[in-house]
Amino acid sequence: MIRAIELSIKSVNTGTGPFGSVIVKDNKIISEGFNTVTLSNDPTSHAEIAAIRIACKELKNFSLKGCDLYTTCEPCPMCLSAIYWARIDKIYYANTRNDAQKIDFSDALIYEELNKSIKDRKIPMHQIMRDEALKAFELWDKKTDKVKY
Repeated sequence: MIRAIELSIKSVNTGTGPFGSVIVKDNKIISEGFNTVTLSNDPTSHAEIAAIRIACKELKNFSLKGCDLYTTCEPCPMCLSAIYWARIDKIYYANTRNDAQKIDFSDALIYEELNKSIKDRKIPMHQIMRDEALKAFELWDKKTDKVKY
C-alpha cells in the first residue's frame, strides 16, 4: 500500500487525479499504475485499469488469479468490474468512496444508474439490429477451439 500511496502523490504532482494502485503476486509487485485521465484525455485511465493492463502483459495472461490489488481508494464501478473480469483474488484499499466524494470524485450517479432498469437510465439505450448481431454469438457458440473467459 505504501507504493500505491507514493503513486497517488506522484499522480497529483503530475497534474491529474490522486489515485495509485499496485498488483502483487507472490509478495512481489508485478505492476503499478496511477491516474492519467486528464493527461491522456482518456476517462478509463484509472490507476487500477493501468495496473491491470500492465500485470496482464507481464504475466502474458488475461487472468490475474493469484494476484492481489492494493489501491489508494475504494474502486469505482468501472475498476471494480475490471477487477472481477481479471479474477484478482483480493482488494486492499485505503480511502473510501465517501472520502473521494468529499474532493469531487463521486461515483454515486453510476451506482444509482446500475440499479435502474434500462428504460429509466439517464443515458437513453436503444436496442437495434439484434438479429444481425446474433450471428457473431452463434459463431462463437459453435466454435470448438475458443478460449473461454
